Amino acid sequence: MPSPPVPGVDRRLFLTSLLGVTAAAAGLSGCADDSAAAEAASDAPLATRVPAGTSLQIASYQNAQQLQFKLAGFRDLPFKVSDWLNIGAGPDVINAFRAKSLEVANNAGIPPIQAHYQGFDARIVAINVTRKPNYLFATKPGSDLREVADFKGRRLAFSQGQAQGVVLLRALKKAGLAYDDVELVPLTSNQFLTALQSGQVDIAPLANTQAPAYLAQYKSARTITTDVVDLLNLLWAPVSVLNDSAKAAAIAAYIPYWAKGQVWTYEHPAEWNEQFYVGTQNLTPAQAKAVTALANKPLFPPRWDEAIAWEQETADLLAEGGFVKKFDVSELFDHRFESIAAQAVPAEYRR
Repeated sequence: MPSPPVPGVDRRLFLTSLLGVTAAAAGLSGCADDSAAAEAASDAPLATRVPAGTSLQIASYQNAQQLQFKLAGFRDLPFKVSDWLNIGAGPDVINAFRAKSLEVANNAGIPPIQAHYQGFDARIVAINVTRKPNYLFATKPGSDLREVADFKGRRLAFSQGQAQGVVLLRALKKAGLAYDDVELVPLTSNQFLTALQSGQVDIAPLANTQAPAYLAQYKSARTITTDVVDLLNLLWAPVSVLNDSAKAAAIAAYIPYWAKGQVWTYEHPAEWNEQFYVGTQNLTPAQAKAVTALANKPLFPPRWDEAIAWEQETADLLAEGGFVKKFDVSELFDHRFESIAAQAVPAEYRR
C-alpha cells in the first residue's frame, strides 16, 4: 500500500509539473511494481568488440562532455556518436529515453528511482561516488535565513525527480523537520533561480557552480551550506538499449572514456576553468576557481555495494513521503558493467 500523502502536497501537481501530462499518467498508473509489460533485462555476456556501424545518442549537458573529450584528446571512440544531446535534468532525460531520442545519460541517483516509479525500465551501468556536497541552499534576496532549522514554515523549491530534491529531503530529515513543517513548491531545477529572484520560494538548492553568479547579482541573498551529499554520479540507459548487444558493447566501451574524462578534468583544473566555466558558463576566473575548489575527486568503486545501499536509503526516504512506492533498488543496477569504470582509471581513483 502506498505511503499516505504528505500534507499540503498534491502528488498529481508534482508529477504534472515535472514531467508533463503524458508522463504524469505513466507515473500515476504505470508503476513498475504493477506492470506486467516490464521488459526483462538481459544478462547475456557483453561483447568484447563493438560491431562496426554501432552508434549511441549520448547526453551532454551544457555540451560539457564533448569539450571534456576534446581537451583530453579522446578523438577515436570505437562507435559513432549519432547525437550529443544538451540534456541534464532527470525528468528531461526520462522523457528523452521514452521518446527513443537518447540512449545513455549522466545523472544522480534519484532519476532512476523516478523512472522506475513511472514504469520505465532502465539500468545503472557506471558509478562515480561523490564524497563532498555538490549543492548548497540559496535564499531569496533579503532573506534572514541562516541554517536549515530556519526552513520551518518556509517555501522550498523541490524537484522530486532530481538530485536537488533528495538533497533537500535528506537535509530536512537531518535537521529534524517533517515534510509538513515546510511548504514544498514543485519546480524543476531550471526554474529555481527565477523562483528565488521573484520571491516565489524562500530557499532553493543550487549547484555549487550556480551560486557564485547568483550571489554576485543579488548581494542581499545568502547561501547555507550543507554536509549532505548526493552520493551517486552515474551513467544509466534504457533496458531496451542494453538488450541490444551492439549498443551494450558500445556503452561498455564508452564507460572508460567517461571515467578517464572525469579524471582528466580533476587533474587539469586551470584548463577546465578557462575553457568551460569562463569560456562557456560566463563565470569570472575567480568564480571558476572557487567552483573548482569545491570539486569532488572522482572515485569509481569496483563494487557497487555502497551505492546500492545509498540508493535504497534514497528510495525509502521518497517512499516515506509518499512520492514513490517502496521497492528493492537492486534491480536498477546492471552488474555486467560493475567493474568497467574502476578498471579504466589509476588506483587512486578506485574506491
